[in-house]
Amino acid sequence: MAFSYNDVNDIYLDVLREIGNIGTGNAVSALATMIGKRIDMNVPTVKMIDITEVPEILGGADIPIVGILLNLEGDIEGFILLVLSQASAHVLVNMLLGKSLNGYEEFTEIEKSALQEIGNILAGSYLTALSKLTNFTMSQSVPQLAEDMAGAILSFPALQFSESGDVALYIETEIFESDSKIIADFFLIPTIDSYTKMLKALGVA
Repeated sequence: MAFSYNDVNDIYLDVLREIGNIGTGNAVSALATMIGKRIDMNVPTVKMIDITEVPEILGGADIPIVGILLNLEGDIEGFILLVLSQASAHVLVNMLLGKSLNGYEEFTEIEKSALQEIGNILAGSYLTALSKLTNFTMSQSVPQLAEDMAGAILSFPALQFSESGDVALYIETEIFESDSKIIADFFLIPTIDSYTKMLKALGVA
């Protein structure tokens, strides 16, 4: 049975929300350890979306964003895309590097490396949560970082997405440290075959 958008039901969504909650909790704990400060978060918004909705969710194709893309390999194949607004990316990287936010100038090489590491941590946290629920073995590639308009950044993975399913798991996370607020949009886009395997492993197919 191939998975399609119509297969999304309340039971499946509940399981995916649990993955989102656990993954976000793990990610926030890892970030808090890295910066040595308390970080709070809101309960993440988790839902299944059609891939064509992604630009609209990000605010439009002309919105400047920071994208971190990782390939997903192993029992589940596909892509992971972490998207941050320019403002959220600067707040997050300054938080990690212990610097004050003095504007939104171009990222330095050190700051780009820090953002890639953040992408690694967040993606790894969600994959760990998914692995515990499915017993699947998965690995992630070295993250690719891009700063550009949302439409431009999405054009590359969009070509790859066409070989995958038309459904993405979307997790919106709000993170707080003192007065700073960061919104991180996380998209998991498995291949069609991988979605079918996930359904069976999660006991909803």
